Amino acid sequence: MIKFGTGGWRAVIGVDFICDNVRRVAAGILELAKEQNKTDKPIVIGYDRRFLSDCAAKWVAEVLAAGGIEVWFLNRSAPTPLIMHTVKNKELYFGIEITASHNPANYNGIKLIVDEGRDAPLETTERLEKFIEQVGDVEFCDFDGAVENGSIVYQKDLFNDFIDDILNLLDTKALRERGLRVLFDTMHGSGTYPLQVIFHTARCTIDTINLNKDAYFGGQMPAPTEKTLGALKNLVIKDGYDLGIAMDGDGDRLGIIDGNGKYIGANEILCMLYYYLVKYKGWKGPVVRNLATTHMLDKIAESFGEKCYEVPVGFKYISSKIDEVDAVLGGESSGGLTVRGHINGKDSVYAASLFAEMVSVTGKTPSQIVKELETQFGKFVMVEDNLHFAPECKSEIEDIIMVQKKLPDFGLEIEKVNYEDGCKVYFADGSFVICRFSGTEPLLRIFAESSTKKAAAGYISDFREFLDI
Repeated sequence: MIKFGTGGWRAVIGVDFICDNVRRVAAGILELAKEQNKTDKPIVIGYDRRFLSDCAAKWVAEVLAAGGIEVWFLNRSAPTPLIMHTVKNKELYFGIEITASHNPANYNGIKLIVDEGRDAPLETTERLEKFIEQVGDVEFCDFDGAVENGSIVYQKDLFNDFIDDILNLLDTKALRERGLRVLFDTMHGSGTYPLQVIFHTARCTIDTINLNKDAYFGGQMPAPTEKTLGALKNLVIKDGYDLGIAMDGDGDRLGIIDGNGKYIGANEILCMLYYYLVKYKGWKGPVVRNLATTHMLDKIAESFGEKCYEVPVGFKYISSKIDEVDAVLGGESSGGLTVRGHINGKDSVYAASLFAEMVSVTGKTPSQIVKELETQFGKFVMVEDNLHFAPECKSEIEDIIMVQKKLPDFGLEIEKVNYEDGCKVYFADGSFVICRFSGTEPLLRIFAESSTKKAAAGYISDFREFLDI
């Protein structure tokens, strides 16, 4: 059974991610487009640098072209935000990215992008799943033949449009005057080319590591975490770079290394950019975060007379809330964010560029800005853990947490409990712990935040012991 989670359909290569299933998904998208009378515009297809991504993109294109829909195809790997930008900018109905984002190397998957460049909402993916279940024999054409007859069209200008729009949003004068030296860990991903062009245009020095295509991502998880960026950290210190920048495989998650080797995580990046846009650039408006993201954002928003809105996990909830309340920025602790006026999904190409602008304009290092925020708003430390469990145990865990609504004895006063997306416990002292099933992997994710790492880790230990996993 093919199921779409918070980040699309993801599956293990050779087990479920196989040609027949990829074509079934494509056939389902074709039927969805027909049902919605949305076959009169092209569908743009992009792909990251994972094993089989380029092949799978062609399999999808062959099915759509055989079904009478024009396909726009890229002649090089592309980050997910570029596909979102194209759908929005060209007013298309659908876009498709072949990627498993930050999942382990043995996974691949498909993301469906819909009108205005948004992640497909739940009602759309549920309908798509029903079409996929009903798929029989799938019709497909020859890729090269479809290129010859014009039903598959290679696109050359989509990168230019994406890059130019980001450059128009940046203070390139400040970037040129500062002349940052940046080391970019591409993590063997697809966000390399656009970021290089942006930084070169802004007269920044940008060097790269892990530029080659590697199906195993150098033996690491393709996610920009403190654990995976050890080599970047060492080189930034050794060679005196101002910044180290890293993105995940499809360019929608971001990690930063300060010039002194400090890892700047997603929560800090979100807080710093919101603070910068409001205090230094004079923007006005609230901010949006998901349930598992730092509450420092609430404090920062409050200091400016604004509000922080909390939504479930899944970037579609963040982007829709940004539109609803005209928020300055929205993001999540896993490393994705977007800014008002850009696309309706995560974009680490723009976020990395804006971060470099912030450093250039303020004249401060990321560590100095973090210190400034902690002085004003207090220290917020987040700890997370991914718990593996036997598949047969999922229903039992779900029954304990979500049905019986049992909780560990934390030994603290509980302000409230939220069951909107997993189980989130808010403590009276402002700290929290949230326990929820992953939407992309067979994991139970626990996030906890407090003023100290010890206290946050204690909440996770309490949950682990309580669930005996």
